[in-house]
Amino acid sequence: MPGTVPSLQEPLPAPPGYGRDSIADVFTSAAAALGLDSFPNALGLPAARRVCVVMVDGLGKALLKQRGGHAPFLRKCLENSRTLGSAFPSTTAASLASLGTGLEPGRHGMVGYDVLDPQQDKVVNQLGSWDDGVDPLRWQPNPTVLEQVAAEVPVVTVSLPQFAASGMTRAALRGGAFVPASSGHARTGAAAEQLAGQDKMLMYLYFNELDKAGHRHGCGSVQWGHALEELDSDMRRLSAHLPADTLLLLTADHGMLDVAPEHRIDFSADPALTAGLRHTAGEPRMLHLYFEPDASAAHREQLLRAWQSAYGRRAWILTRDEAVAHGLFGRVEPAVMPRIGDVLVAAREPLALYDMRRLPASALELVGQHGSLTRAERDVPLLTLAHTGRGGSSGHLVGTKTARKGRTRH
Repeated sequence: MPGTVPSLQEPLPAPPGYGRDSIADVFTSAAAALGLDSFPNALGLPAARRVCVVMVDGLGKALLKQRGGHAPFLRKCLENSRTLGSAFPSTTAASLASLGTGLEPGRHGMVGYDVLDPQQDKVVNQLGSWDDGVDPLRWQPNPTVLEQVAAEVPVVTVSLPQFAASGMTRAALRGGAFVPASSGHARTGAAAEQLAGQDKMLMYLYFNELDKAGHRHGCGSVQWGHALEELDSDMRRLSAHLPADTLLLLTADHGMLDVAPEHRIDFSADPALTAGLRHTAGEPRMLHLYFEPDASAAHREQLLRAWQSAYGRRAWILTRDEAVAHGLFGRVEPAVMPRIGDVLVAAREPLALYDMRRLPASALELVGQHGSLTRAERDVPLLTLAHTGRGGSSGHLVGTKTARKGRTRH
């Protein structure tokens, strides 16, 4: 049950609102808005014949407010927006899998950037290059929302060419047709063309430029601002070229914050923090720590106390059981449980922790970071960019107030 974990020095934030107002509820609500009664409309989206969900990697709601001068179109839509929660951890693998499946991470099993594969006794990546020993269809066997909707309504994904057959796509975003397009301009053009070609459709449209700029240069950088300007231009253009009766939504998988070089720390330099650990995984702001299988209860307690002593004032440090009981991963399936670390270290302050025994030196160069439970990382927007009338005219009025008037199915 959600609540304060006694062993922590500061209470945990509330868990994500899976099934109410999280990233896991976007595709399912969009399907309900299309008239598919088997899906719950938890977000109260209004009925439409076409729904296009734009996923902007790394666009936290706080960042959009702070840098809104670079995005006048999105800033205007922000006035009537909603706030959704990312999945936990607040990282792309977990959140995109929740978006794609409509499930919490404890059920879809993608519980971090990289995690332990218990069968192979090795850490595997769930985002970039998947391990040869991991079959995406077995790792995440639940049917995706796109698969289910495609049985009744045309479904199209418009994204970068390299993601057409990626492990992430096959695991959590499979279903329907895939239309590759490289630039933002090309993606919006392809999206408009696909939407105009069908009387009814669910579309997934992906942008990753902000996330890349944030990791490399920081979300306070000039480069991040330029990427936001390009996104704003792309969204304004797409909203002006929608066919009749189309709902255009924009959301994100996580936010981001900048971590200064002096707060990017190699914890493996301290043997007290690594003695008895078999594996480390996750994000620099949300570590999974896995004990050696034969570690005694006393040694496990000693290691937990070492972490609490070193970083307990700057991070939430909790056991797997505490995280699961708090509801951070939602309901956790037995097969998923051992993928979660025995100990989790989720940063509160602008802090990033690295095990440089297993990472390249370039990992320390990343400026923008995410993965933890702070509002900057977990709060993402749900913007209604347009809801065209039956004649094709575009209005930008459907946000929190209007959406709540939409029909809801349970």
